[in-house]
Amino acid sequence: MSTFSIGDTDFLRDGHPHQVISGAIHYFRVHPEQWHDRIRKARRMGLNTVETYVAWNAHEPRRGEWDATGWNDLGRFLDLVREEGMDAIVRPGPYICAEWHNGGLPTWLAADEGTLRTSDPDYLADVTGYLRRVYEIVAPRQIQHGGPVVLVQIENEYGAYGSDKAYLEELVRVTKESGITVPLTTVDQPVDQMLADGSLAGLHRTGSFGSRISERLSTLREHQPTGPLMCSEFWDGWFDWWGGIHHTTDVAAAAADLDALLAAGASVNIYMFHGGTNFALTNGANHKGRYLPLVTSYDYDAPLDEAGNPTAKYFALRDVIAKYAHVPEDTPDAGSAGPSFTIPLSSVGSWTETGTADPAVQPTTFDELGHLSALVRYDVDLPALSAPAVLTVDEVRDLAWVRVDGESVGTLSRTRHDRALTIPPGRTLSILVEDQGRVNYDHHLGEEKGLIGAPSLAGEPLQGWRSVPLDVAAIAAAILERDDEAPAGDDASAWVGEFDLTGSADLFLDTTQWGKGYAFVNGFFLGRYWRNGPQRTLYVPAPVTRSGRNRIVVLELEHLLESQARFVPELSLGDLEE
Repeated sequence: MSTFSIGDTDFLRDGHPHQVISGAIHYFRVHPEQWHDRIRKARRMGLNTVETYVAWNAHEPRRGEWDATGWNDLGRFLDLVREEGMDAIVRPGPYICAEWHNGGLPTWLAADEGTLRTSDPDYLADVTGYLRRVYEIVAPRQIQHGGPVVLVQIENEYGAYGSDKAYLEELVRVTKESGITVPLTTVDQPVDQMLADGSLAGLHRTGSFGSRISERLSTLREHQPTGPLMCSEFWDGWFDWWGGIHHTTDVAAAAADLDALLAAGASVNIYMFHGGTNFALTNGANHKGRYLPLVTSYDYDAPLDEAGNPTAKYFALRDVIAKYAHVPEDTPDAGSAGPSFTIPLSSVGSWTETGTADPAVQPTTFDELGHLSALVRYDVDLPALSAPAVLTVDEVRDLAWVRVDGESVGTLSRTRHDRALTIPPGRTLSILVEDQGRVNYDHHLGEEKGLIGAPSLAGEPLQGWRSVPLDVAAIAAAILERDDEAPAGDDASAWVGEFDLTGSADLFLDTTQWGKGYAFVNGFFLGRYWRNGPQRTLYVPAPVTRSGRNRIVVLELEHLLESQARFVPELSLGDLEE
């Protein structure tokens, strides 16, 4: 069997110096029937390795409900990497960042900002159980057992968060006791304090950066004096957030930086090779003083675009790699345009008024409800008012539509730091709150969602709140089975439509004439859309479509400008920075 180790100056594969040229593909962001295609295109670009995170909250969204099948079949994904003749790097976290909701950490963890990612015994007990399950999959697929796995990473950019060495030591202990014998690494940004805090003696330090190659390799070498240098996150693009622009990086600059890395003899993992999609409700959010939820697309301006098609960056990086390693002669097709057509949508009426709940003194958070979907409706009876009064909330996480007796009176936005709204007299106040995505970086991990604290009206507390969870996927599934119609309401309305295909095909759903909401094709949850931009299309993977009749469900929270579903030939991810 083959071996993989760390020598005085190089990685050693079967005892010979080896330069890792890797690219990131997150299996949980790609339809399983498309994994092989993406992996094969990685090999054709000249990569010898595929890297992936493991998203704990994808595998175990509820405590004890572990799933490693279908979209979560990490073992199958690694087997496909091996079948393509490539190596694999596995990064199980438990925290992964990745612009993935809550940084991959499940919301059920009995931990808060003070105990997450620390040596807190309760947190470590949960982490230990998780890692052992992951390593049951990874351990038999290590290189010495005939598998593809050559490196396993401990935690993820930990030096940007904490410095609890006992925590890292426990992760290493569990990893080794679970049969992981390939080299263990850490990754941090090339900042002295981060590199010092984020690793341990005996772990191989690597860096995450996308430019100023010589300077950053030099900093990394100061903290990793022996063995190979490795940029294990070479940022070749960037992510987008709602209300921003679509981020891209210059192709020539990315190629030149990769050239500098490889010329220096460093190993590299291109982040991302293929970004994929934040399907359903899996997008994360940033919060550096202002909450910014991330878009559904995770295209990342990567060499392989969101739909799996090679870009100019793919061929430019391929040309660079060819200077340092064997690159297969065969290249992937450029990809064909998707079918272009428009269909009418029919209203099936309101969809957010369903359900009720027992009253409580204060609003109940998503987390207290154990609710994993996007919406909770908070209803409360209003006291008698002779004039409009100011409604005040401690915090809304993250966006709320406020109604009195069924009439819209405004919104409250976390991004805008809203906390107050004047409302008219009435009988019932209803506040529909959307979790727009959980923060995936820094110190808002694990925070609760919903209407936070004790709302007041004219300075007096409002009590008797009925907190009604709305499962958008379940609502869409029920609508999919209906064949009736109902008038559209003044705001949140559900819409359905049908279209025929001659065969399964990638589709690009244009959402520019819709407001804000969620879209489904044949029951598959494509994700969120929002006219706020920049993203203008939702990617529909070919495997979720079929020959013959297909059905679309749209759950609109605001207003459709046109009651149509328009499919366009290609991705449209938004305006670029001028």
